[in-house]
Amino acid sequence: MADRAEFLGRIRQALRSPVRGTRRDRALPVMQPPSDPRPWLPRVSDDRSGWIEAFAAASVALRTDFRVVGSTDSAVEVLRGTAATEGWNRVATHPDPLVRRVVDRLDLPTLDVADGYSVGALEACPVAITGCDVLVAQTGSVVVTTRSTGGRALSVYPPHHVVVAPVERLVPDLPAAFQRLAAAFGPGYPSLISFITGPSRTGDIERVIVLGAHGPKRLTVLLIADPPG
Repeated sequence: MADRAEFLGRIRQALRSPVRGTRRDRALPVMQPPSDPRPWLPRVSDDRSGWIEAFAAASVALRTDFRVVGSTDSAVEVLRGTAATEGWNRVATHPDPLVRRVVDRLDLPTLDVADGYSVGALEACPVAITGCDVLVAQTGSVVVTTRSTGGRALSVYPPHHVVVAPVERLVPDLPAAFQRLAAAFGPGYPSLISFITGPSRTGDIERVIVLGAHGPKRLTVLLIADPPG
C-alpha cells in the first residue's frame, strides 16, 4: 500500500507542474499535402517501355510472376502450362471480355461468380483469373475494385490469383493510378478499391516472410501487349 500511495503521489505532483516548452492554447501546424507528390516518390520513366521495366523489377522483389505476352493466344499457352504444372481442376472467374477470351480456351470447369456461388465452391478452386483496373509500374501493384474483379472474393480466396490485363491498364506511378480511378468512377466509387502489391505475406513470426498467410500464395500478372479489339 505504501508503494501505491507513493506512486499516486508522484502522479499528483506531476499534474501540478506545467510541462516546459508547451502551451495548451497554441495551435498545432496543419500539414498540407503537396500539390504534386511526384518529387517525393521514386522516379519512373516517361515512356511505356520504361514502365514495363519498372513493373518487372518490382515484381521480382515482390515475388510476383509478371510476364508480357503478345496476344491472348500467348496468354492461353502460358496458363495451360501453369495449369498442367499446378494441377488446376477448376477456374474461378468473372464476366470480363478479355479474361473470358482466355479462360474459355483453357478447357477447364469454370466457376463464374456472376452466376452465384457458395464459399465452399470458391475455396475449392485452386486459381482465380480476373481483370484489373490499373497496374502501377512504380510499385508493382495491381489495383482491383469490386467492379473489375466481380466482387471482393476472387482476389482473396483461391491460392493462386492470375491477372490478365491489356497494356493500356499500365500507368507510371501512384498519382496516375488515382487519376485513372477518378476518371473512371467520378463520384460513384466502388465499395472496395484494393492495391495488391505481390502475393499475400506476413513477417510477424521471427521476421520470417511467409507467403499466403492472408490470401493468395501466388500472384501472376499477364500483360497483353496487343489484345484484340
